[in-house]
Amino acid sequence: MKDLKFEQKRSLSRLEAADQLTAIAAALREGGDVELELGAVTLSLRIPDDLRGELEVEVGDGEIELEIEFKWPIAPARTAPSSTGAAKAATKRKSVPAKPRRSGQGASRSGKRSATKTS
Repeated sequence: MKDLKFEQKRSLSRLEAADQLTAIAAALREGGDVELELGAVTLSLRIPDDLRGELEVEVGDGEIELEIEFKWPIAPARTAPSSTGAAKAATKRKSVPAKPRRSGQGASRSGKRSATKTS
């Protein structure tokens, strides 16, 4: 499942389409946020320095379809680690005592000697 998907289909004038592309182009050129006016909705996106792009043109059924697609990963938060992140980090650092071995169990199921790890 996607975290968020926003899709809007509507008729645009050439000027409206150019305004949207200009706002995106400025954000790509300058870095930072782009704010797209989409009717009654304003969509704000952070544009990173590096991204992937795709240009697709399809001609068929009496129409030309032009798709311009940009993809980039969601940037990690720059705030202090969450309690979940801190708990995971603490778990990684935590040492676990080795289980005591019973006598007579020196070989594993594969027939190889098992090694015990001591910290």
